[in-house]
Amino acid sequence: MVSNETTKLLTLSNELFPTDMHIFPRTSTPGGIKKQIGGDMFVITTTDGKFHLINRTGRIEKSVEAHRGAVLAGRWSYDGTAFVTAGEDGQIKIWSRSGMLRSTLASNSFPIYSVAWGPNSDQVLHTLSRQLVIKPLQPNSKPLQWKAHDGLILKVSWNPSNSLIVSGGEDCKYKVWDSYGRILYSSHSNDYPITSVSWSPNGEMFCVGSFNSLRLCDRTGWSHSLDKPETQSIFCLEWSSDGTQVAGGCGNGHVIFAHVVERRLEWKHFEATVRGRKTITVQNVSNDLLENLDFRDNIIKVSFDYNHLIVVTSTQCYIYSTKNWNTPLIFDLKEANVSLVVQAEKHFLFVDGQGLYIYTYEGRQVSAPKWPGMRTDYLNESTVTLSNDTIAVRNKGDEKVIHIFDAVTGKYIPDGKPFSHKMEILEIALDQCGVANSRRLAFVDKNKDLYLLNVRTLPSASKKMMKLGVMMHSIKWNDNSNMLAALQDGKLIIFYYPAIVFVDKNLLSLTMVHKDDSDFGKNPEILSFIGNHISIRRADGSLVSSSVSPYPSVLHGYISSHRWDDAVRLCRYIKDDALWACLAGMSILSKDLKTAEIAYAAIKESDKVECIQYIKKLPLKDLQASEMALLCGNVREAESVLLTGGLVFRAIMLNLRLYKWDRALELAVKNGNHTDTVLAFRQKYLETLDVIEDKQNFLQSMKDVEINWDVVNSKVEEEYQKEKSMTPSTPSRRRSSLML
Repeated sequence: MVSNETTKLLTLSNELFPTDMHIFPRTSTPGGIKKQIGGDMFVITTTDGKFHLINRTGRIEKSVEAHRGAVLAGRWSYDGTAFVTAGEDGQIKIWSRSGMLRSTLASNSFPIYSVAWGPNSDQVLHTLSRQLVIKPLQPNSKPLQWKAHDGLILKVSWNPSNSLIVSGGEDCKYKVWDSYGRILYSSHSNDYPITSVSWSPNGEMFCVGSFNSLRLCDRTGWSHSLDKPETQSIFCLEWSSDGTQVAGGCGNGHVIFAHVVERRLEWKHFEATVRGRKTITVQNVSNDLLENLDFRDNIIKVSFDYNHLIVVTSTQCYIYSTKNWNTPLIFDLKEANVSLVVQAEKHFLFVDGQGLYIYTYEGRQVSAPKWPGMRTDYLNESTVTLSNDTIAVRNKGDEKVIHIFDAVTGKYIPDGKPFSHKMEILEIALDQCGVANSRRLAFVDKNKDLYLLNVRTLPSASKKMMKLGVMMHSIKWNDNSNMLAALQDGKLIIFYYPAIVFVDKNLLSLTMVHKDDSDFGKNPEILSFIGNHISIRRADGSLVSSSVSPYPSVLHGYISSHRWDDAVRLCRYIKDDALWACLAGMSILSKDLKTAEIAYAAIKESDKVECIQYIKKLPLKDLQASEMALLCGNVREAESVLLTGGLVFRAIMLNLRLYKWDRALELAVKNGNHTDTVLAFRQKYLETLDVIEDKQNFLQSMKDVEINWDVVNSKVEEEYQKEKSMTPSTPSRRRSSLML
């Protein structure tokens, strides 16, 4: 494909008429290194009911009688351990790599025209007249079957990266499905039957072949382009491993090659367009300046974010800055098969066949994270996310698991273990701003619930994950502030400050903006959230822009630079409850009590104002920090602060206030003091409710300890006096605080 040279491999005998062929896949080992197991071997199915295993020299290694009648399809599994054949006899058979029969998966009364493996090679999708069937490999497992077309289905393709299915048939339509058989897109009726469909490796596009017709489509179904080559019917389509070229076997005996061009990327006032296989045009729309970038090799991947254009060719990586288009940084690639590029402000990562690598914009490799069972060929923009200090990757083998690494060291954070959710995860995204300790990950699970995860949580903090909303999809963080945009049932939702869910969940609804716009249509997708503008692509391919208020972004900027007075002045000037609510959450998280009191008062949260005033009067910093954690709902953190500061009595009283009797007794017994205090409060509680004690630990303790309220009260008063003696009492400091 590089030199465009063609070599004849072998000539089949006159009795063999091939119907399908598939080359042995390149498979990743757990270490992330791709191996070619068994050499370049491919399988050919023929009309005499046999399949033939042929090696790279053209020698037929093995011929096996597989079906009665023609064998219509043969496909290797993604891991290369087996292949499946389907025939006119309606049977589907699984074979080992060496060609030994493992099982007959299905027997039907209709010929099977096309088969495809599931993403994890544990299911097989096949055609059955007008129906599609997903059959698991496990015996006695129930298949999933649905009517898909109004005519005979001729071709199917199942992408391992996005788990979507595309099918085409004699009803002249192609359709996109999810793995549960739910239709996502149905095309209009074409002029001729659809004879071939094929996904690109990364799942971003697919090709559709018909009579004198080749169509390139987005993964949502809408058509990028339509070409009318004089080829007769295109019976088979295959993509190159880098996703830039597609080859087709045609009815007139020719092989057609097509290249993906005219890819267009935008970043602020710059627009980059891939004009040809080796040419990119960059236009500055603010002054109409044009830059033509030429490369010696074919362009594989292009990414444009954070004022840097990354261009990956078959041999090298080019890093352009928007300030200088003449002298890019260039470094050689280990492998030409780059499938994904993701950018952050300080780093970018790319994924190839061997692994995942993080580089600086100076071209220096920073790290190369690895995890057990690493499969880089399944990674895409929805399952990999990068920030300045963190990288998160959803595991393909177990889609409930997210691997979280430090971007600089490549090691797991925070405790050396991956994060595991209760449901399969569809999409992940890291916020881009702020310090590393406040990094948060937004993700959408299989139920379409949106969650926010604290990536670098301390062990004492209890609120690691909180739910933001339901029926969400297509999430995107803002590039210069931690605002989050999401789509919910045709509505655009902007979270001005999603982290407020960890501070005061009641304020979350105040900090959300809903935009219910009929222009978004069905199944829209957020492409970018840059500055105050959101770009959304509709299901028909058209772009829709939406804007958000500039003031939340300004507020985020003030808080990041600790300009609290400016933030208060901004909120007073705008007079918007959403801004005041954001400021309340930000100030509580930063432990700025003065600003928090002003913000809560502005949104008429009188109970929170009283609580903050109480906290300000507490004599010790540890007591204030504990009460602040309690205000945010972090009980474990509140207790941990008290125990670390040696305030065991306060920790006991905290648990008594929260009716956590067992924990209060445990602390008292462990400390060897205040057991009678806990028992006295417990007894008073039971008497108030007129309930008999049923906890064994309390019954046992009551036998050993005598309760005397006079003693208890004197011990409590003694503890409070001890706290006052611990308080710093410098007169000048007292006077300054009183003046404030």
